Amino acid sequence: MVATEEDLAPATAERTARTWPWLVLGVLIVLVLGSVARYLEDTVPAAAKGTSLEKFAAAVEYPIYAIALGLIGNVIVYYAGLRERIADAVRTEFFIKTGLVLLGASINLSLIVKAAGPAILQAVLLISSVFLITWYLGGLLGLDEKLRALLSAAVSICGVSAAIAAAGAVRARREQLAYAASLVIIFALPSIFLLPWLADVFGLSPAVAGAWIGGNIDTTAAVTAAGAIAGEQTLQIATIVKATQNALIGIVAVALTAYFAFKVEKDADAQRPGLRQLWDRFPKFVLGFIAASAIGSWYAGTVSAAEAKAHIGVINDLRTWFLILAFVSIGLQLRVSALREAGWRPVAVFGGATLANLAIGLGLASILFAGFTA
Repeated sequence: MVATEEDLAPATAERTARTWPWLVLGVLIVLVLGSVARYLEDTVPAAAKGTSLEKFAAAVEYPIYAIALGLIGNVIVYYAGLRERIADAVRTEFFIKTGLVLLGASINLSLIVKAAGPAILQAVLLISSVFLITWYLGGLLGLDEKLRALLSAAVSICGVSAAIAAAGAVRARREQLAYAASLVIIFALPSIFLLPWLADVFGLSPAVAGAWIGGNIDTTAAVTAAGAIAGEQTLQIATIVKATQNALIGIVAVALTAYFAFKVEKDADAQRPGLRQLWDRFPKFVLGFIAASAIGSWYAGTVSAAEAKAHIGVINDLRTWFLILAFVSIGLQLRVSALREAGWRPVAVFGGATLANLAIGLGLASILFAGFTA
């Protein structure tokens, strides 16, 4: 006997009724942790003023508070047995993409146009070289080809989003996606603090530092966090560079689909991927980011400088809230258990590819963004 839609409807309604309280609880947890992060950013520097901790407190900004609170919250909800139940509320991708669209409103469109040339060239060269290096390392250590594809896409493009797109293209197993996503987050967390520090040690200009951060850190949320720590101009360039890389997800996903269909799986009946699949894979928030920049630039030209600054300030404050929620979610999403199950070989491949990414990315950023000014 085949179940009809009428038979399945009560079961679906029951699942929804069981899920929504946990969704509400998860949203509340994210909001509370985000509010505490914002409170700490506002109050700690003032409380430390005049003490030996004044400089340290002034240097610690909201990305650090938000990620730290997310990690603490992760431990609490794990031992309380809530982590999986509230997972649907931990929407890192939604929070970060909304925040980046709002960020676009504060970036003059002329800066995006000016940075587009070197950003595209850097993205193509960096993605191609790092993808091939990761693919080679994965083959050298005998990784499954589908896992090789996930890791190669994650390291070379933009972390979890690229891994998800690659997983759909090559029909990877759920646990393989979990390995890749966990590696992305674990490697991205120290990069948030390490790359701004190294950029300062190397004496990189804001543009070069932004291009290096945007081209190397594997998640858009972590790029934004590192850029926020390094400074507003660095954040803007890093966002443009990362958005350019994100725009290439569709091309890589289509290429992987074709490669696995006709080379690895050798399916003669497989349909050739077309423009529709490319559009389906394209990250739409990139268009929102450019549209917000265009609207913001137009509006700034129609009102006084003071009025434009006031309105952009409101948008920037809203943007900060969404980014704080994204950084809290990064901490809440960390899954160390997936790495233990994966073993040492994926970790070695990801680590080696990350080092190559850092070196190649620094070289390209130093060449393509040398002398770049906003």
